[in-house]
Amino acid sequence: MGYKILAVDDDPKVLKILNHTLTREGFLVSCASNGFEALELARENKPDLVLLDVMMPGMDGFETLRKLKEFLDVPVIILSARGDEIDRVVGFRMGVDDYQVKPFSPMELSLRVKAVLRRSTPPGIKDKKVLKYGQMTIDYNKRVVQNGERTITLTPKEFELLWLMASHPNQVFTKSHLLEIIWESTYEGDENTVNVHIRRLREKIEDIPSKPVYIKTVWGTGYKFEYQ
Repeated sequence: MGYKILAVDDDPKVLKILNHTLTREGFLVSCASNGFEALELARENKPDLVLLDVMMPGMDGFETLRKLKEFLDVPVIILSARGDEIDRVVGFRMGVDDYQVKPFSPMELSLRVKAVLRRSTPPGIKDKKVLKYGQMTIDYNKRVVQNGERTITLTPKEFELLWLMASHPNQVFTKSHLLEIIWESTYEGDENTVNVHIRRLREKIEDIPSKPVYIKTVWGTGYKFEYQ
């Protein structure tokens, strides 16, 4: 799916399950076995979501969360072997987006991750409100796209699709990923919707739609916004 997930847990077996489950779903997963390692990876990789264990030696999950929020605004799902209400209250007061009690169902956890990502601001929007690629400018706040002196009129879905891809240049998005994020749909039969919107985007932003410069097809996989 393209999103970067940071999984933090001091139990190697749990990390193995998280890595296997989320990688199988198409996420890019990095793993940390303690809070110190988690903060280092978060600074390096800028994950789109963090799965964070509460009970860890050295630096517990809440202290890790506090330090994480000092430099990165990212959705967090707390993992805990305890179902105590006080843990939930503390977590949500600190800005946690969801709470998963161990032991957990891998399928349920995967659905929770996807739900939090859908509710969250797409990655890149908080950091960049205006994107510039050569002669093209994409203004998120104004919902305006310009190519040189030409203003390009896009539908809301076309704009969301362009912004998502342009804010992640050279990252490949599968059709199913785009359906989940832009249309909040997982029905594979709707993939033609993605094809139609990509075609219309190319007709509007590309000088030669049949030879696109920006929106490239990755055969057998999906699409990417390319900029050298």
